[in-house]
Amino acid sequence: MGKVVVVTGAGDGLGRALARRLAADGDTVVLLGRTLAKVQAVADELGAPHFAVECDVSDPDKVRAAFATIAQRHPKIDVLINNAGIFEPFTLAEASDAQVLGALTTNLAGPIFCARSALPLFGGSGHIINVTSESVHVRMPMLWMYAGGKAGLEFISDMWSRELESDGVRVTVVRAGQMMDETKTGTSWPMDVAVRFAQENAKVGLNLRERPISHYRSVTDAFRAVLDTPADLHIGMVTLSGSRR
Repeated sequence: MGKVVVVTGAGDGLGRALARRLAADGDTVVLLGRTLAKVQAVADELGAPHFAVECDVSDPDKVRAAFATIAQRHPKIDVLINNAGIFEPFTLAEASDAQVLGALTTNLAGPIFCARSALPLFGGSGHIINVTSESVHVRMPMLWMYAGGKAGLEFISDMWSRELESDGVRVTVVRAGQMMDETKTGTSWPMDVAVRFAQENAKVGLNLRERPISHYRSVTDAFRAVLDTPADLHIGMVTLSGSRR
């Protein structure tokens, strides 16, 4: 039997790759994204029964509305994948209010809002998968806000595992390394920010051009394995990194 899986940040990148993989495997995918046109394009590509819902995970009211829409079509869901995130480097001195609040509310509060709204739809069994980052332990300059949020999410995930066990809800962290596919040709950051980010990392021995990168499609294999884990087995964390081969 296929699962009903809600994926946040499903308009591109890993979220889009997951939606494609899960749909191909026979699961029903609900694609959430801040920009409706992007997630709708993926949903249209996949076709029914998959569908898109506009949702800015940083806004609790929009999250509640999105899950109310989901409940109208699927009173029971099986999996929530908290994938949406903001990845942006900056220093403390230059950090704007919008940058700090955007990263904090999307990367940390967003998964909380979504998990809270998903709980009533699990109906006695469910699985929350929170996507974090290798930057939690690879201390990359200018990335402290992003990494800090992901570290917080890992702590929260561990606490949820105990809190939600009696409700039949498992919680898994997938800590992922750098990923890309053929559509990822560059960065949306200002060029001076991208250059300084590379330079500051080089100073501490992290050459961004030499770091291993995995393909989104390869990463989806790990998610498939996590989703298919038997109910009597719990996986707290899966750590993924690219291979140099």
